[in-house]
Formats: sequence, C-alpha cells, structure tokens
Amino acid sequence: MSENLDKVKSFLLDLDLKIVDENEAEELVVVNDEENGISNLIVDCEPPIVVLEQLIMETPKTSDDFFERLLQMNRALVHGAFVLDEDSKFVFFRDTLQLENLDLNEIEGSIRSLSLAMAEYGTELLAFSKK
Repeated sequence: MSENLDKVKSFLLDLDLKIVDENEAEELVVVNDEENGISNLIVDCEPPIVVLEQLIMETPKTSDDFFERLLQMNRALVHGAFVLDEDSKFVFFRDTLQLENLDLNEIEGSIRSLSLAMAEYGTELLAFSKK
C-alpha cells in the first residue's frame, strides 16, 4: 500500500469516517458519515494532490437561476467548491489538497466544509433537484 494512501486513511479514520470502499491500485477510498452529509465521498491520492469529490445531485432540467445560486453558495464555502462534470449533468463538491504537507487539520477542514455546505444548502439543493 502506498505511503500517501496510508497517511490519508489514517486521517480519515481519526475523523471517525467509515471507509466503505477502497482501491489500493488507484490509491483511493470512499468514505461515509451520513449523519454529517458525507455520502460516498471519494478521496483520491493523485500525487502531488489528493482530490476529495462527492456527487451532490443531477443538474436541474430547468436551471434558470440554479447556476447563479450555485456560484453564490461557492462564495460562502470555506474549502472546496460546487462544480459540474464535463457534460454539466451532475453537481459535485470538490476540493484538492497538497499531499506533501497534508495534515489532519487540513483534510478535516475540507470535509467539515462539505458537511457545513450540506447542512446549510442541502434543502435548497434538494428543491432545485425537483425542478
């Protein structure tokens, strides 16, 4: 197992996240903490960075004011951002961190930012997803 993946897994376990899937060859894990809005968060070691990405929702079919609102939500996020996939079909939360100097506080900040975003905007995003 890679040193990077070992370090990241150790941090995730210290944060009481449940590892639900792992791919050592790809150096990634999938974690859950559904109580805090974390569901199938992919944590992918791609030296020199680690990528944290969670699917949030399909992009609404009628998205007149959705993209503007998404950008406004991004402004309030401490770490990471809401992003679209290449085809603009899905919205993800995504953050990237440097692996070389990664510490527990840094990865915790990114994960807590996602939790806070879901607590703050989850209901609003759900309403958009039903449009």
